[in-house]
Amino acid sequence: MRCVACEKLSFRMICKNCQKKYFDPVFNKRELAKDFFVYSFYEYDGIKELLNSKYEFYGDRIYNILASLSFSKFGKNFEFIEIVDAVPIDDHTRHDFSHTAILVKHLKSKFIAPKINLLKAKNQIKYAGKTLEFRKNNPRNFFYNGEKRRNIILVDDIITTGITILEAKRCLEQNGCKVLFALTLCDAKN
Repeated sequence: MRCVACEKLSFRMICKNCQKKYFDPVFNKRELAKDFFVYSFYEYDGIKELLNSKYEFYGDRIYNILASLSFSKFGKNFEFIEIVDAVPIDDHTRHDFSHTAILVKHLKSKFIAPKINLLKAKNQIKYAGKTLEFRKNNPRNFFYNGEKRRNIILVDDIITTGITILEAKRCLEQNGCKVLFALTLCDAKN
């Protein structure tokens, strides 16, 4: 196969050289609400094409590489006073895999426990390319079926307006959980 970045022959979807050269994560921070932050690892324009791989049969391999380079490193360096649950936003399997479940899996560490199938959207409408007004008028209507009173890290692949993350945060808080922060692969505003 060929590396999707440089098109040279490779055993990986993104060769080791391109992983080091183009996909070294840079930690970004955005305050979504008072004292609530979303941290991301890449600029949107730098990985836009790779994010769209979630719609392709090979997307799981791309997401595993990006998550290994970013989320895995984060998980290994994260410390807290107790175990924190990492919960993906709406980890439905739509295209043979769940991209948010892949990201969460790579957070597993001494202080982070990945949890899947806990936070689901009742409204499956797609937000890609939609306006802020459309997003506000069509909430995801999340429901949570996990343990109450847990410390949680929310996980998604991209943050644009932040509406989805804030709605997921409210749902978790209504279930007695404390959302410490959110992690995304990229921030569309950076």
